[in-house]
Order: sequence, then C-alpha cells, then structure tokens
Amino acid sequence: MNERIAFIGGGNMASAIIGGLIAQGKSIDQIDVVEPFTDARAKLLSSFGITAHAEAGAFLAGADLLVWAVKPQTFKEAAASVRAHNQHGLHLSVAAGISSDSIARWLGSERVVRAMPNTPALIAKGITGLFARAEVTASDKALVDQVISSTGEFIWLDDEAQLDAVTALSGSGPAYMFYFMEAMTTAGVEMGLPKDTAYRLAVATFMGAGELAHRSDEAPEVLRARVTSKGGTTYAALSSMEHDDIKGQFVRAMHAAGQRAKELGEEFGAAQGAR
Repeated sequence: MNERIAFIGGGNMASAIIGGLIAQGKSIDQIDVVEPFTDARAKLLSSFGITAHAEAGAFLAGADLLVWAVKPQTFKEAAASVRAHNQHGLHLSVAAGISSDSIARWLGSERVVRAMPNTPALIAKGITGLFARAEVTASDKALVDQVISSTGEFIWLDDEAQLDAVTALSGSGPAYMFYFMEAMTTAGVEMGLPKDTAYRLAVATFMGAGELAHRSDEAPEVLRARVTSKGGTTYAALSSMEHDDIKGQFVRAMHAAGQRAKELGEEFGAAQGAR
C-alpha cells in the first residue's frame, strides 16, 4: 500500500486504523494526521511516532485517501478547512449519521465512502459496514478494503440507508454486550460470587458463545435450543426473560438507536447544508 493517507481527527477510531495500518507494514512517513487537541497529538506521537498537525494545510494536497474521524457536529467546519487543500482525493468517513450527500457537498467531491465501524476495531476485532457513492471506482474500494481490513471484518452495502441499521446493530452493539455483562456480573455477586469472578465468567461466556456462533452454520435459535432443556436452569432464565418481553424491549431499543442515527444525519448534515 503506497498511497498517502491523511486522517482528519486523531482520536480512538483513527488510532485503531493507524495502528492496524502500521501492523500491516504501512510507514508512518505516509500518514498525516490533523488533530486540534494537544493531548491527542501527544498520544499519537507516543503511540506511533506520528507528529500530528494542529490544523489543515498544504500537506493534505498529497493525500490519496482522507479518513474523516471527526464528531458529526464538527464535520462541516472541518471540511471547510480541508477542502481548499485537497479536491482530488478519496474520502472515507467514519462519522455517524452524516450522509454522503452532505459530505460530497461540503468537500466538493463525489468520491465518498461512508463507514460504520465499532470499538472492537481497537483490537482488530471490529466489523464495519461500508457504502460507496456511484463515482467511487473499483480501485478506490480496493484501497478502502485494505485500510478497513486492518481493523477486522467489513461488509459492503448497496443502500446507504442501511447504515442506520448497521449503526444500531453493530456500531452501538458493543455497548449492549457490556450492558448484559454488567447485569450478569451483578446477578453473580448477588448469588454469592466475588465480583471479579462473576465478571470473568460473564466475559468468557460472551467470548465463547460469540466464537461458537461465528464457527457454526446454524441459526442462533438452534444454538439456544441446544442449551435449553425444558424444566432446567436455562429454561427458567429464558422463561423469565420471555415473561418480561426482554427480546421485544431489546428490539425496540435498537430501533431507537437506528432512529437516532437518522436524526444525526438530519441534524448535522442536511440541516447545516441548508443554512
């Protein structure tokens, strides 16, 4: 990978991608980062040896790919400072909710790919949903594949609207897993286990069940049924969850996340573009 890559924003997600690229053999001399916060720049220097820039500049003209790792509410402002320095590069956005229409308008480029990663990307165990505008070429997508593969798995989508569902399912998904780990740990403590033991059991259970599902061709309903004997302990737990409509509540919660992703695009994307 000889292309020069510039990151607009140098926080956790940018660091995850940068770390993955370096692990793949990417030279730090081919990576630029624009990061306004002093502490974040210091972390990039100590972690990767990268001297980040406090603001956009002429150095961005040489970037083949610009990775937008900024907060949705700051995207438009950041785009205004970058646009003057690079109008030919490929743009990859990991900002939640901001539509490719808004990004293309702000940057004056149709070569835009949107990505929705998740935090396991920090340990190269993430999964990312990707959508490319029609003007993105096959070679552009191949470059994005190389970059995103450094963080884990990825899936290309044909419909940009599906990214809201990806945001709700896998983008926010790690938080749901941690939430259930909290609940399992609490229950373990209430039943007499030391907290560290209960937490270790919860984490190992999630990891093992996830890996089992990953390796299996069977549906989760089948996998669940195999550990559920009528009248047994698992049956008692699942019956309690069914009585309280935990599945229904969980599905509704994910719909709320998807709706919020859509609202973010309207709030920080199209609405700003109309002003």
